[in-house]
Amino acid sequence: MFFNIKNSSLSGCFRPIFPAREYVFREKILNFAEENSAHCAFYTYIANKTKSRTKKTMKRTEVKDILAGGYVGKQVKVMGWARTFRNDRFIALNDGSNVQNLQCVVPEGLLTPQQKIYAGTCLAVEGTVVESQGKGQAYEVQATGVEILGQADPAEYPLQPKAHSMEFLREIAHLRVRTNLFGAVMRVRSVTAQAVHRYFASKGFFYFNAPIITGSDCEGAGEMFGVSVLSHDNPPRREDGKTDFSKDFFGRQTNLTVSGQLEAETYALALGKVYTFGPTFRAENSNTSRHLAEFWMIEPEVAFLELEENMDLAEDFIKSVIRDVMEHCKDDLAFLDERFLKTESQKPSSERSEMGLLEKLNFVLQHDFQRVSYTEAIDILASSKQAKKNKFKFPITGWGMDLQSEHERYLVEKHFGRPVILYDYPAEIKAFYMRMNPDGKTVRAMDVLFPGIGEIVGGSQREERLDVLTQRMEALGMNQKELWWYLDTRRFGTAPHSGFGLGFERLVQFVTGMSNIRDVIPFPRYPQNAEF
Repeated sequence: MFFNIKNSSLSGCFRPIFPAREYVFREKILNFAEENSAHCAFYTYIANKTKSRTKKTMKRTEVKDILAGGYVGKQVKVMGWARTFRNDRFIALNDGSNVQNLQCVVPEGLLTPQQKIYAGTCLAVEGTVVESQGKGQAYEVQATGVEILGQADPAEYPLQPKAHSMEFLREIAHLRVRTNLFGAVMRVRSVTAQAVHRYFASKGFFYFNAPIITGSDCEGAGEMFGVSVLSHDNPPRREDGKTDFSKDFFGRQTNLTVSGQLEAETYALALGKVYTFGPTFRAENSNTSRHLAEFWMIEPEVAFLELEENMDLAEDFIKSVIRDVMEHCKDDLAFLDERFLKTESQKPSSERSEMGLLEKLNFVLQHDFQRVSYTEAIDILASSKQAKKNKFKFPITGWGMDLQSEHERYLVEKHFGRPVILYDYPAEIKAFYMRMNPDGKTVRAMDVLFPGIGEIVGGSQREERLDVLTQRMEALGMNQKELWWYLDTRRFGTAPHSGFGLGFERLVQFVTGMSNIRDVIPFPRYPQNAEF
């Protein structure tokens, strides 16, 4: 039992307490025992029982802090995973805090024969920080003690120090973050997410959590994952033979959301400026480097915002986030830039990027986004050399066609040489909720196009006129009863408003220079793959 000793005089007024809240300090008890010889044995006993609880242990220091400087001559304790162990002396230790490894030098005789260190071994190393005499690092630790916390059998551990293909690393997504590449990517992803929240907070937006389970299809494409507790083998049936979803958990057919936009609109029309940042799902059978079945979406919605202001918001947001990440991830981005240049050099000259990663990020920050109407873009594409020589995989068929990634990248990379915002798309290829222009053919939609990716942002001014919105829904054969709550926002105090959606993984892709979207999310979900 532990006791509370009141005031500095240790008057002997005790009460039982929990050790997690208050401790008896051994030194004070021993002093009090010396002054009160009659109770000496009792207090000495209590002091000795608490000895283990008052023993000081060296706190862990992160690798990034040591490499930042200021620790020379100091005793430190570092904990992490061995990347390599060379010549039975040099441990390359990484704790995930930095892309750089910390070299720990083990003197001869420090390790016992039972202490075997391999790639992947988890270690605790105590020692003195010194300036390194070797190349590749400014500081190193001269080890005075090494403790093995977790072993990694070299016969089974898949991340041995050699080159691994990206395909192989996707198969071991639970371990790939231990590589320098994926460690850097995931740290950048984390900082990018924080930058998103910092931006909207600084602009007075309210963070809104849209539901993940929904009964509506925002995009109208029908490519949604169903949510049901009904038996797959023998679900209840209606008289027409179809599944009776009234017997399901929610009493109706429900799905995983493809977007939080519709719900966000309802909150924007009350709070003014909101954003949602959460997981979304598409049951689209696209097994490509640009698509995921599960991904994260950033979706701001703003009342009293016209299309032109929506474009301004999108451009300012993207630039601000990139600037924030470049400020906080200098080491990781330098590593990724080096990797990007190496990867690009292995491609055919016609497919290589004209700029390095850091050069490309700075280019985006330094240039205004080019704003071009869809109609102008079609004319540019139709008159291009690629179109005339049939170099496009998808031919330019004229006004009304849905642009593909290759067309978007041509506009960005070849024609304008900067990010592009396309606006005023044909109504037939855009969603029902986009505001109709006076021409009756185009809607106030906008897409932001980036080099290497194509579309990174899709948005619009929303249709706030009830009659126009319901006419559009009727033309598309949509069930208005299912969206009664959405239509209420147009019935009661409707207002002009706009917003956009940005696929978070595509943003991370651009910032990190990764070519496949499956490599910028911890555990990718795509057709025929839901491992981990």
